[in-house]
Amino acid sequence: MPNKHDPKIIAGNANQPLAKAVARRMGMHRGERVNLVDTRVERFNDAEIFVEVYENVRGEDMFIIQSTSNPANDNLMELLIMTDALRRSSAARITAVIPYFGYARQDRRTKARTPITAKMVANMMVSAGIERVLTMDLHAAQIQGFFDIPVDNLYASPVFALDIRQHFKDMGKITVVSPDVGGVARARELAQRIGAALAIVDKRREKPGEVAEMTVIGDVKGQTCIIVDDICDTAGTLCKAADVLLEAGAKEVHSYITHGVLSGPAVERITSSSMKSLVITDSIAPTSAVLGAPNIRIVPTAPMFAQAILNIWNGTSVSSLFDPATLEPIYEGMYSGNTAA
Repeated sequence: MPNKHDPKIIAGNANQPLAKAVARRMGMHRGERVNLVDTRVERFNDAEIFVEVYENVRGEDMFIIQSTSNPANDNLMELLIMTDALRRSSAARITAVIPYFGYARQDRRTKARTPITAKMVANMMVSAGIERVLTMDLHAAQIQGFFDIPVDNLYASPVFALDIRQHFKDMGKITVVSPDVGGVARARELAQRIGAALAIVDKRREKPGEVAEMTVIGDVKGQTCIIVDDICDTAGTLCKAADVLLEAGAKEVHSYITHGVLSGPAVERITSSSMKSLVITDSIAPTSAVLGAPNIRIVPTAPMFAQAILNIWNGTSVSSLFDPATLEPIYEGMYSGNTAA
């Protein structure tokens, strides 16, 4: 068992702003400054990754904050190499804090002779020496079973529920929408949190990457529709779903997406779409284009991750963060009161 040294935070290059925000929040909770462990992560001329930890970590409870987002392979290798450096430096326990778990969409064989890459990545992490994983909104919950170590999967929906209550006045006119049948459980969970109705956009594909037909299941006429999903990549499906909902009589459409991958033409599509707003978390470091988009807004996850890290370190419940009564004080009045958007 790890001793009761203070938890130490170390960060790769994937999302430094989030790592620094988590350290600040932990400092606020503990009443003392918390700094990231001084580390050098660089690349040689042939793109090999080199890590050097400048502080003593022997016997320490270490938390590596690193999303495996674009470039996924580089960020994954950074995580593995940092883990190896800490393990060889006699860290007591190594927890990987992975706000966005890359390769999660490859969680099953969709056709013959294809890999289950999420399982392979899990094996690599365990082999490197990671002893616990803390992540958020895994694309498929069963990925937790790919690991032979504890996995804590946080949910963005409690934070989204707080944000929705802050930005929408008439809660009786809100319908939560799943953009596909596979996301119904996620949409239902958010709908129950805010006491809203539920609808589904059923999409049928003729071939991968192309949506042939979309049908709205449920009554959205006159409603403010909130599409909820875990990942937005190129935003093609999301923007088309917004159009279909408006054609079905929706008053306006907003989207709440946990992981804003937003690759390729995504930002341009969203800014020119019929959606009034897209809300994402900072699980992936936003690009300048995302930050400059007028209808994209980012909600912070640092308060939740900071508390989860402290709970793991203290040996207390992480699932308590799913309860609004626990989460609201952590967000310190950020979502106090209800005001219309």
